[in-house]
Amino acid sequence: MKKQLLCTLLATAAFASNATVVEMQTSQGTIKIDLFDQHTPKTVANFLSYVESEAYNQTVIHRSIENFIIQGGGFAFTDDFEAIETSPAVSNEPVLSNVKGTIAMAKLGSNENSATSQWFFNLKDNSANLDVQNGGFTVFGQITADSYAVLDTIEALVHCAEIPVVDITEEQCANADTSIAITNLVAINSVVVLDDDPNSSVNLSPKENTLVDTVEPTQPSDSSSGSMGWLFLPLMLLGFKRRRVA
Repeated sequence: MKKQLLCTLLATAAFASNATVVEMQTSQGTIKIDLFDQHTPKTVANFLSYVESEAYNQTVIHRSIENFIIQGGGFAFTDDFEAIETSPAVSNEPVLSNVKGTIAMAKLGSNENSATSQWFFNLKDNSANLDVQNGGFTVFGQITADSYAVLDTIEALVHCAEIPVVDITEEQCANADTSIAITNLVAINSVVVLDDDPNSSVNLSPKENTLVDTVEPTQPSDSSSGSMGWLFLPLMLLGFKRRRVA
């Protein structure tokens, strides 16, 4: 009995985590993220490389699905959407579970080792789906409690297709004559490291992904609302006229 208890305590201690802390300043508020350096080192290093090069600065949230995910890290916007420059893909690390409040890497639907710059926040517990789909989606951090309100605000915005927009109505979304500017999008102004010590954030208890090795994953269709393949540009938004901003 004592041996079993000791093994349980050791396993729990081994799965506790500390993290580098980053802050994402958006047009809708600040999101603070604790990164799981010790559990997903390759993915964290990949994410931090984009942070350090300022590649995420002045990008936008390009996908939001109610009660599912909010996705960014792929596009900037001036007069039109522009894909950011990406580094080579990072190896999948499906160690942790896609529960509410975590951040994970997006990837191609047909390749589990295809994640580059894009990431998404889990708005609910998506573990039953995303822990097994396409080899499991790599969770590499979690938001702080005071950051949930920002995700709630973004989720509550009007959406043109799957893109959250500001000061545009649902009727305008359906109108081909509607123009769009950066002020109509959820902008990520900057992402910075607040504390670069991987042991800086204490008392984190990430949930382990126990499904990826026990459930046979099914390859998602890119047209499925549950597919986390790259989202380039919804046709509805491509139909908007560009607004020239002085």
